[in-house]
Amino acid sequence: MFRYVIKRLILIIPILIGVTFFLFMLLQLTPGDPAVIALGVGATEEQLDLFREQTGLNKPVIIQYINYMIRAVQGDLGTSYLTRQTVSSMIGTRVGTTLFLSFSSMAFTIIVALFLGIAMAIKQNSFFDNFMRVVTTVLTSMPLFWLSIMMILLFTAWLGWLPSAGLGTWKHSIMPIFCLACQGITMCTRTGRSSMLEVINQDYIRTAEAKGLKRHYIIRRHALKNSMLPMVSVYGRIIATCFSGSVVVESIFGISGIGRMMTDALRQKDVPAILGSIIISCVVISIVNLLTDITYAFIDPRIKSQYTHRKVKLEAVISHGD
Repeated sequence: MFRYVIKRLILIIPILIGVTFFLFMLLQLTPGDPAVIALGVGATEEQLDLFREQTGLNKPVIIQYINYMIRAVQGDLGTSYLTRQTVSSMIGTRVGTTLFLSFSSMAFTIIVALFLGIAMAIKQNSFFDNFMRVVTTVLTSMPLFWLSIMMILLFTAWLGWLPSAGLGTWKHSIMPIFCLACQGITMCTRTGRSSMLEVINQDYIRTAEAKGLKRHYIIRRHALKNSMLPMVSVYGRIIATCFSGSVVVESIFGISGIGRMMTDALRQKDVPAILGSIIISCVVISIVNLLTDITYAFIDPRIKSQYTHRKVKLEAVISHGD
């Protein structure tokens, strides 16, 4: 298992290189000169040339990318063209907000989807099951930006119950967290329902019912663990959805996080800020996916036994050689 974790951590490196290289080259094709955007249209040619020389924009694109990655490996994510602040400090002041929104929405998704999926499977084809299937289908079809705007109109403009900007109190976080969690809830609920239905139709569940065990005991002690296997892999993808959704949610609700920082940087072609936010997002998503795979391995005894057998075989080979 330790070798597997190290291998997955090493695989993060080519992922980061591929993502940043593709994005860096893509930004070169977008219109706009970063020097003009940073200094303004009134800047003289001498000022523009000096800025390009100071930031390395006068060098070939490949050299710019290599220099940036060398500094990034050393912990230097560069300096923003616009704010003249280090990207590391900009991310440091915003990453807590984005992580709070992402992990809160992820926890909300898991709790709601788990109970809904189990309840829908137990009450298959009932009114509750059919109604919730319609609700999840409708929520799936709603774009995130449209759902956010509709919630602001309903709960802020019309009812006046919730604030729509910032993240000052717990009331400010209700709508952003719910919007981020909606699509994950629909995905996980359907997966949980189908997985639970598959498990409760197995022979050992019928045997437990024939023995006279109570329904809730069978679900909790026998069906739940086995039905969790497909759901764990889906839960791991929720954090990626939350991180990508934070770009939209933070912009609409006026929240100062990495998502909004990325949007502002893209609008103004602030390359260091864009790459820095992308690197942090990739690292967080990769680590969460790694934790998901490890959790899956511990839940599924078949996968766990593979690592145990490999370890036993290796010890046998070593002892045989001695």
